[in-house]
Amino acid sequence: MDPRRRRHTTSGGGLGAACLDFCQGYTGSVTAMPLLQTILTALEKARLEAVLIGAAAAAIHGAPVTTLDFDFMFRRTPLNLKKLKTFADEVGGVILRPYYPVSSLYRVVNENTGLQADFMAVIHGVKSFNSLRSRAQRMTIGGRELLVADLADIIASKKAAGRARDRAMLEILQRTLDEKNAQS
Repeated sequence: MDPRRRRHTTSGGGLGAACLDFCQGYTGSVTAMPLLQTILTALEKARLEAVLIGAAAAAIHGAPVTTLDFDFMFRRTPLNLKKLKTFADEVGGVILRPYYPVSSLYRVVNENTGLQADFMAVIHGVKSFNSLRSRAQRMTIGGRELLVADLADIIASKKAAGRARDRAMLEILQRTLDEKNAQS
């Protein structure tokens, strides 16, 4: 028996062996780029203006963080809600309503691809969509434009939210911002 297999196998085989068999030889990388490109194409087709916020935006700024979803701030207007429906159709997803009656969260999910995009009209630490957009950076990713919140705004939002998962990220986000400022 391969010595690596013995080291990872629980007595009688079990989950350790199954994991080793499943993961053996995997050397590829995991990237969200295909999902992000799908999102950017759908935003463009729907003509929905939104600013990427949260951990995904921080990662684009170079912060070594991970996330499972894409968070956006947008203006909640009747027209933009129609555009959000078009966006959901374009990604093959559905819009889930907010969990709390007063929430401004619209979650678009495609269970087949794992896509989850959250659209919020209000976020902690940000006065308005217009103020966030005025400081956002326009980036080109895969030939499509994306508005990405300024890293300082992401930090302010996470501080204001005060959730444990946000506080856990603050030091690394601040370090990333300090390094970016030192380079400019």
